[in-house]
Amino acid sequence: MNTDDQTTGRAASSAPAKLTAQQLDRAVGAIIGMAAGDALGSQYEFGPEHADDFVPEFGIGHFGHAVGEWTDDTAMAMPILEVLAAGESLRDGEVLAGRVLGRWLEWAATARDVGAQTRSVFWRLDRDSTEEDARAAAKAYHESAGKSAGNGSLMRTAPVALGYLADGREQALIEAAGRVAQLTHWETSNLTATALWCLLIRQAIRTGDFDPQDQLRHLADADRGLDAAELLDRSAGGHPRDYQQKNGWVVRAFQAALVAVEGATDFRDAIHRAIQGGGDTDTVAAITGGLAGAKWGVSQIPLGWQRRLHGWPGYDANDLARLAVLAARRGAADGSGWPSGASVLDPSFLHTDPVRHPADPGVWLG
Repeated sequence: MNTDDQTTGRAASSAPAKLTAQQLDRAVGAIIGMAAGDALGSQYEFGPEHADDFVPEFGIGHFGHAVGEWTDDTAMAMPILEVLAAGESLRDGEVLAGRVLGRWLEWAATARDVGAQTRSVFWRLDRDSTEEDARAAAKAYHESAGKSAGNGSLMRTAPVALGYLADGREQALIEAAGRVAQLTHWETSNLTATALWCLLIRQAIRTGDFDPQDQLRHLADADRGLDAAELLDRSAGGHPRDYQQKNGWVVRAFQAALVAVEGATDFRDAIHRAIQGGGDTDTVAAITGGLAGAKWGVSQIPLGWQRRLHGWPGYDANDLARLAVLAARRGAADGSGWPSGASVLDPSFLHTDPVRHPADPGVWLG
């Protein structure tokens, strides 16, 4: 198993990050929040903006996704999450090719919807393609189209942050986010947007809040082709509606999601604001959900929303929670085997008959 060393980036021990229960709650929130925003925003995709009192509901997605089913936004994030949950490195070219790109191609073969730019890149690749092949295909698309800054790089980036939560991991996170982004999206604005968004998620998980201006310092020495401050060029008190035009562009999607969270009172409000903005609602809401979940935690995501969630590759919210905890802990379970063990021993239940959990029939207590 090739994992990221805490200081050098070379293969090393997979010792888990030391996270509190609150930090783990927020790490899980980043993943389930992404999926919840995606699934809730799906039926409103490409629709108009809505007033502040509009309350979105789960429904059949624009491309036929079932009620509560996430779309390509979350589906493309799953291989990234799986890699980190296995304790593997997103800075390993073989892992990126086999475990991320290979899984994307598997998913795309039967997916209801794949972004136009991503699909064009995939047409140039096959299951034997390397990271270098993918980068070359992404660059070729960019040179042919003259641009490649769609929001597809940003929609899937939230899991990357979970692999780099320990102290001093900012530059490793920036590198990993960029390498994942450029598997399909070559334009350098994708590097800036994904790096800064992951830094904000990381900060929110670690501290319970985020400060975009503070996180800019980690990008100060990077040659990214886009001034990171441009991403933060937004009006105080703004709303995602202000960025509806061209919110399929990574910069506008970033800005819409950021103001959705900054102006929200809680997780639910952040997602509602993202969808009220109209346009590419599932993607903006998925991006929003990653940061909002990292700020407020999975415990603040409505349980009714969580129970509805499902999607490729056959996961539900319980699976997302398990993978998120493992990713945040660099693939390691705790001393009792949680969350990867089939059972967790609690001495207080040694002499009781097992009973189903009242809120989750898949969990037995006893």
